[in-house]
Amino acid sequence: MLPADMVGGVSAARAADLEASGEALSDFVSRVDTVLRDLEESAGSPTKVGAQTIKESSLSSGLASLFPEAQRLFAQYNNVHEQLTSLSKTLHLQIEAIGIAVKGASVGFDNLEEGQRRRFWAIQWEIEQIQDRASVEHAGNGTGLKA
Repeated sequence: MLPADMVGGVSAARAADLEASGEALSDFVSRVDTVLRDLEESAGSPTKVGAQTIKESSLSSGLASLFPEAQRLFAQYNNVHEQLTSLSKTLHLQIEAIGIAVKGASVGFDNLEEGQRRRFWAIQWEIEQIQDRASVEHAGNGTGLKA
C-alpha cells in the first residue's frame, strides 16, 4: 500500500519538484532550438557528414589484387562514414523531438499543433528504423560494422 502522500508513485514533495514553470520550459525550448540550429549549420549536420565521401579510385587503381590494403581501408572508411552519418542524423532527430516534447510538456501534448504531433511520432518511427538497421548490422557480424 502506498503512503498517503504518494501521487502516482511519487511523493507530493517530489512531484512538486518535477513541475516546471512555463518560463523554464520556454528557456529550455529556446536552448534546444539553438543547439539544433547550430548543428544544422555545422560540419556535423547530417547533410554535410553524408556528403564527405571518397572515391575508391582515390586509394588505388581499383585492382584489389594489386593493393588489397587500400581496398580494405576504403571499405572500412565507408563503414565508419555510414555510422557517423547515421549518428549525426539520429542526434539531429532526437534534438528536434526533445524540442517538440518540451513544448508539449509546457502546453500539453494534445494542445500542440497537429503537424507537431505528427512530426514527433514520425521522428520516433524514424529513430526506431535507424536503430533496427543498426541492430541487424551488429548482429550480423558482432561488430556493428558491415562485413
